[in-house]
Amino acid sequence: MKQGLGTQLRHLIDLLDGDVAQQYKDAGLAYRPRYTPVMRALQALESASIGDIAAAAGITQPAATQTVSLMKKEGLVTVEAGVDGRQRLVRLSAQGKDLLPALEACWAATKAAADELDAELATRLATPLSICLAEAISALQAKPFGARIREARARLDSTSTQRQGKKR
Repeated sequence: MKQGLGTQLRHLIDLLDGDVAQQYKDAGLAYRPRYTPVMRALQALESASIGDIAAAAGITQPAATQTVSLMKKEGLVTVEAGVDGRQRLVRLSAQGKDLLPALEACWAATKAAADELDAELATRLATPLSICLAEAISALQAKPFGARIREARARLDSTSTQRQGKKR
């Protein structure tokens, strides 16, 4: 039985994240792969709102909020009220900054492995995985999957109704 797209994507993420997480453990770091986009955003921005982190990291605002909350509990970031009191500003804590050199080494190894996988897939499929994923993201931003599902359901319902009409 052929796996569906969602199942394949979850399996791919499991294969990637599991080994990336293991790399952090092997390096003696108590660190989750999901922290990386936020760490990199804060490394570049120094201090940022949740919205700015989400935009810089390319993740949703709820994902940024959840990740920052977990990182705060682990002492990797600090959260303070902004100038107007409504906005909260996030910064890397001293502990978070101290992790950066070890993380940079892990990130470099991860990037090298990803580049190797991309090159291997480019020879097999003529398209690197990174380009395929970027194209899929772009296509879904232009027309969300929910809209595609609704259209497919309407087509299927229409076809089913037509078949039932012909049987009568």
